[in-house]
Amino acid sequence: MAAGQADGAGHVRYTYRLRVSATARAALLAEWGRCRWVWNECVARSKKAHTEGEGCGPARLDRMLTEARALTPWLAEGASVPQQQLIRDFGKSRAKALKDIKDRLPVRLRAGMPGYKKKHEVDPTPNYTRRGFRLKGGRLHLTGGIVLTVVWSRSLPAEPSSVRVYRDSVGAWYASFVVPAGFEPLPETGRALGVDWGVKEIATTTSDAHDLPHPELGRKAKAKLSRYDRMTARRKPAKGQAASKGYKEAKKWRAKTYQKLARQRQDAARKWAKKAVRDHDVIAVEDFRPKFLAKTSMARKAADAAIGVTKKALLEMGRKHGRDIRLVNPAHTTMDCASCGARTKHALPLSERTYTCTACGVVSPRDKNSARVMLVRAGLNPAGVEGVRPLRAPLQEAA
Repeated sequence: MAAGQADGAGHVRYTYRLRVSATARAALLAEWGRCRWVWNECVARSKKAHTEGEGCGPARLDRMLTEARALTPWLAEGASVPQQQLIRDFGKSRAKALKDIKDRLPVRLRAGMPGYKKKHEVDPTPNYTRRGFRLKGGRLHLTGGIVLTVVWSRSLPAEPSSVRVYRDSVGAWYASFVVPAGFEPLPETGRALGVDWGVKEIATTTSDAHDLPHPELGRKAKAKLSRYDRMTARRKPAKGQAASKGYKEAKKWRAKTYQKLARQRQDAARKWAKKAVRDHDVIAVEDFRPKFLAKTSMARKAADAAIGVTKKALLEMGRKHGRDIRLVNPAHTTMDCASCGARTKHALPLSERTYTCTACGVVSPRDKNSARVMLVRAGLNPAGVEGVRPLRAPLQEAA
């Protein structure tokens, strides 16, 4: 499996399946055990520094690692590259959490302070920079003498600058390479598209041919997931007892089902994003954050829609092919008229699916009107995007 995913400005990730021998697996787990100790030590030092009012920057943590490796032979047996990289990752995570607190973001939107990584709750994710790995003969050689076989589903487009080796919830191992982002320009079309996110339809656009219906993949897999939930509940070991083979198998089947769902959603999102980007030069996208839906009655259907995954795929595809993707403020988009710009006095209830402007008499499906509003706010002209203008109600009806 290989997939290109954005990883910061100008870089993308390509992920490949690994064939890991028993010897390599034991070495990777030992390496991750040392990295996990370094992370937990960083967390402990950070908490102590916060209590005592001292600093806990990367330089101080680097000195801590140097001293620990000099005094602890077990830690010095491992490679220094993944341990140093874990300190960098810890620093970024802590800095983001402190920035969110400083910006006074609501608690539900803040990134939490980094916590301890427990042995049986966190999957291995050692990260290696360029001096910690090399590709030779189609195999991945990690510092410390670890050799892994990569399943090359397609070749890397450029020389990787770093690699993250990780194990997923099913137990499969992967290598995620970071490479410079490629640029594949597409021919100009002279067309623009407005995109409004929703639950009934994942994406309602100003073009009927580019609407993305809700596939309801989660509902279709609900029976299988419920069965595995019952199996894990029946086989769950008592406190203090070891998990049975049947319990581990049921957990694995459940994890595989969720993994398949996630990949189906990503596949559908990428295919739709490629079609939208190929057919339009400019796309005005609602800058929608679906996190608040988790506390509403639409939480289950919204989670199944995977709006965040679809939005991310559209942004990545637009960057890759050089399209102009404009993020639009979503406030009051269901209350504004795309034709005259008038705003209703009261928010429309969700049950009302037709938008009627009392100022100019335009009658339009609610989500289609919101998609046209995206174009207006992005500085584009929504009139005639689909070849047909919105209907106008008679003046006596609109009054």
